[in-house]
Amino acid sequence: MSNPVRSRVRTAALALSAVAALALGTTTTTGATAAPAPSPSPAAKQGPTSVAYIEVNNNSMLNAGKYTIADGGGNAFDVAVIFAANINYDTNSKKAYLHFNENVQRVLDNAATEIRPLQQQGIKVVLSVLGNHQGAGFANFTSQQTASAFAKEMSDAVAEYGLDGIDFDDEYAEYGKNGTAQPNDSSFVHLVTALRANMPDKIISLYNIGPAASRLSYGGVDVSAKFDYAWNPYYGTWQVPGIGLPKSQLSPAAVEIGRTSQSTVTSLARRTVNEGYGVYLTYNLDGSDRSADVSAFTRELYGSDAVYTP
Repeated sequence: MSNPVRSRVRTAALALSAVAALALGTTTTTGATAAPAPSPSPAAKQGPTSVAYIEVNNNSMLNAGKYTIADGGGNAFDVAVIFAANINYDTNSKKAYLHFNENVQRVLDNAATEIRPLQQQGIKVVLSVLGNHQGAGFANFTSQQTASAFAKEMSDAVAEYGLDGIDFDDEYAEYGKNGTAQPNDSSFVHLVTALRANMPDKIISLYNIGPAASRLSYGGVDVSAKFDYAWNPYYGTWQVPGIGLPKSQLSPAAVEIGRTSQSTVTSLARRTVNEGYGVYLTYNLDGSDRSADVSAFTRELYGSDAVYTP
């Protein structure tokens, strides 16, 4: 099954009614030479970390590297997220496994041309993992061993393809389907603990939604500090993620490029700076010239327009 296109033109009212119950590092790749150490950005950039989710079913990861800051030339985006791999369920073995649809696999197999250019530009590339309507999710592993096994699949993928980390998005799991278990309190804690142990210097981020996002503590262990970032999942709104991280690692603002109005993009960016938060989340960067939409937040975050270079 392919991962569903995420369409979240969610209003503030929806965000309020759907009460929300979460980051930066490169190794070797398959089918390509060893990943080079990322180069620094063309110029130092002061301000929040900006994140771009890219739907690779429809768009190129390279879009994230086409925007720079007019004043100084730094990257407009600091983190590019491959959206998305899936957590699938094998009904024969009754185990969850990491799945790449053909578009995600294409990006990974062509890391030399799809991922390395961004990393060489100074942009971190993270793989998002999403439920896939099969009953498997981050919140329903029934033992530490099964959670650790899936954590190893994710960290192995990061190592194999020279990625900079993993992003958790607990949507579309359909817990209980195919006879799978319902969410429990230990699953996500075991999963995140194992993943962080496997990749101590890589990003782990949380798209703050779903049963996993509200199950960050178990048996005296709180995994909040194991995340590098967490962000609001409701585009066009402001909502502080409910996780014990400093403001510098949180994005209460979330916008969908081209669909969230530029005035809202600007106001959310201004609020990010005024209230001292360190991350700004965007979704669905496509191949069009979106410099007006990007400039709507870069002016507030970095004091300069964004420049688009095809």
